[in-house]
This record gives sequence, C-alpha cells and structure tokens, in this order.
Amino acid sequence: MKPRSLPPLNNATLFPALTIVVGIPSSGRREIVSAVIPDLARQNRKPDQLLICAPASDDVDMAALANLPFPVQFIKSEPGLCRQRNAIIDAVPNADIILFLDDDFLLAPTYIAELERLFLRNPDVDVTTGTVLADGATGPGIPVDEGLALLRDAHTPAENLSIRETYSGYGCNMAVRMSTVHICRLRFDEKLPFYGWLEDVDFSRVVSRFGRVVVSPHLLGVHLGTKTGRMSGLRLGYSQIANPIYLVGKRSMTWRHALTQMTRNLASNAIRVWRPEPWVDRLGRLTGNLLAISDFLRGRLSPQNIQGID
Repeated sequence: MKPRSLPPLNNATLFPALTIVVGIPSSGRREIVSAVIPDLARQNRKPDQLLICAPASDDVDMAALANLPFPVQFIKSEPGLCRQRNAIIDAVPNADIILFLDDDFLLAPTYIAELERLFLRNPDVDVTTGTVLADGATGPGIPVDEGLALLRDAHTPAENLSIRETYSGYGCNMAVRMSTVHICRLRFDEKLPFYGWLEDVDFSRVVSRFGRVVVSPHLLGVHLGTKTGRMSGLRLGYSQIANPIYLVGKRSMTWRHALTQMTRNLASNAIRVWRPEPWVDRLGRLTGNLLAISDFLRGRLSPQNIQGID
C-alpha cells in the first residue's frame, strides 16, 4: 500500500478533535517521573488527560505534577508492564487514543498535535509509533538535560515525508486507536510478566490483523533509557528466549523473526560477557538465556517462569 502524506498541521482544524490520553506505567522510578513528566506541559496540543499507573503511591510524587495544565490521575495496579497498561485502558473507556509512553520518554512539543492529525487523516491506522532521535536504552542512558537539548536541536521534518508501515510499534512511545481495542477486545498479554519483553511486538501484530501499524517521521522523541527500576539480568535473559518462542505459539511472531531476535541476543551476551558494559549484566543475561534453552529442551519453557527466579 502506498504511504500517505500528511497535510499541513493547520489543516487539522478542519476535523473534530479526538480525546487523547497519555498513559504512563511506572514502578520504583519516582525521581525520573518527577523530572520527565512535567515536560508534557510544553506540548502545543495538550493531552486531555494523563494517567500514571504504578504498584504503589510512593512511586509517584503527585505534588510535583499538581500544576500541569491538564488533568493528572494516579491509578494503582499490580506490578507488570502489561497489567499496568491494561489498567490504563480500563480506566479511560471513552478515550479515542491512548498514547503509551515510558516514564523516561521526552516528546517534541508538536508530538501530540501531529499524533492527532495522523489519526484523523488515516482512519485505517490503529497503532502508530514515533521516530526516536536518540535511544539511551542501547547505551548508558541519556540525562534529562541532554535529552531536552537533543529535541531543541532537532530539525522539523519536511511536510512531504510520509508515514510508513512498520512491523511493530516501539513500546516507549506507541499510540493506539481505542475503538479497535474495544471492538476487538484487545489487551496486552499478562502472561508476559514484569517488564513484558516484546509485549509491544505482540500487541502490534495482533492489532495489524484489523488495521495498519505505522511509524511517523513527524512524531519526534528521545528515550532516555534510565537504568533504575529495570528487570534483573537473569530474568531479562530468560525472557529473551522464552518470550519469542511463546509469541510464535500465539502466531504473533514468525519463527524467522523469533530466531533472529534470539540469535542476536544470545550472541551479544556470549561475546560481551568477557568485557561487559558497566550498565549491562551480561553474565546474568547469558545465564538466563541458557536456563531458558534448558527449559525448552525439557518442555518446561514459559515466560512466567521468571517469577520464580531472581
């Protein structure tokens, strides 16, 4: 299908507005939440509501968010990325769009305005993800000030750049059309516990059966990749093998994609375990990889097994 170009931003006024909710799951990252989320006030088009979902009220300093120019609500959920995202979905049944963000993702000021325009002009799009200018998840992480500077220095994309099909949204910034979610009774798979490794791929591939999944060059952001509150290396390593195989069984991932994903992670962990990055537990990840392979060979493999290891 030929990609569609977006019209100029001021043409968005020709269409009725959408109700756009920003949903942020978090856990044990109180300081980064307080540092990053107030930046949403810079959006040219403010969200209609912000929901922060965490296992404990102490995870969020609501006083630090009290003066934001839109409603902010805290909701409590059992820990687990998929559970928390589902709790956000259940809390706003009348939202048109939910923009799921990681608690360490910074948006360009035009992000939500461009997001609204995209969904209004493309009724067949059900999931969209943005263009990440820098991703601290692949390195030591990016300080907040540096992330903000990267956004200030970013060039405005040309108007003739088009959205394009993508295999999956990126969970750190992934917007979902809620009418499809409700009609098709879609949810994030809670059998992917804790950090929910590849939950964004699973959800995107299920949604792709009903509508388009796209990436937009006009939705700009920076993923800080803050290292606090992350899953242990052992659990993550187990998930790097168990979750792709589970998704193959669900038919939300092909064997080709799963084998590529697993081989890349296993090779990276095996090679770098001898000189690991200071911010990565390579030995834990490799041990988790091997434990999952052992469970697979014995017919005991399941993503939920990580709940019994640490």
